Amino acid sequence: MRNGFKGMVVALGVVAMMAAGCAKEEVVKKDEPVVQEQTVKQQEPVKPVEVAKPEAPKQEAPKQEEATATAAKASEAVALETVYFDFDKSDLRQDARDTLSKNAEALLKKVADAKIKIEGHCDERGSDEYNLALGDRRAKSVAKYLITLGVKADRISTISYGKEKPAVQGSDEAAWSKNRRAEFVIVK
Repeated sequence: MRNGFKGMVVALGVVAMMAAGCAKEEVVKKDEPVVQEQTVKQQEPVKPVEVAKPEAPKQEAPKQEEATATAAKASEAVALETVYFDFDKSDLRQDARDTLSKNAEALLKKVADAKIKIEGHCDERGSDEYNLALGDRRAKSVAKYLITLGVKADRISTISYGKEKPAVQGSDEAAWSKNRRAEFVIVK
C-alpha cells in the first residue's frame, strides 16, 4: 500500500509541474492583422546617402523618382472608380460590373503599362479576422473580373484592410454602405 501511495504522490507531483509550466499568455494577439499584403508596398523614395567617393554617383535615386513621378502622372491621368458591395457579400452587383468595365477600359487604353493594387474594405460589423477575409474575397473578386475584361493578371495585386480604413465614420447603414468597397491604387 505504501508503494501505491508513493507512486500516486509522484504522479500528482509530475502533473502539477506540467500544469505550472504551461503558457498563460495568448499566442496570437487580437490586434495583429491576419492577412498580409501580397505585394511589397511602394514607399516614399529613399534619399541617396552621401558616399566618400564622388566619382561613383548613385543611379538608383533618379530611377525611383521617375517611377514615383510616373505613378503620380498615371493616377492623375485616370481616376478609377470605387466598387461597392452588399452586406456580407463579395459577389459583384450589376452596378459594380458596369464600373469595372469603365475602369478596365481606362486601364487598357490610358495607362496600359501601369500596375494597380486593389484594396478590399468592410464595414465595422464583424470580427477583425472575418472582415480581413471578406475584404480579401472582395479584392480578389474585383481582380478576377478585371482579368476577364482583358487586364493582365501580372498588373494586379490585392490587399485586404478589413474594417481598419473606413471611408465614412458612423454606425448606420449610410456609413456602412460606403465602407463595403474595393478601391484602386495605381502603383507603377
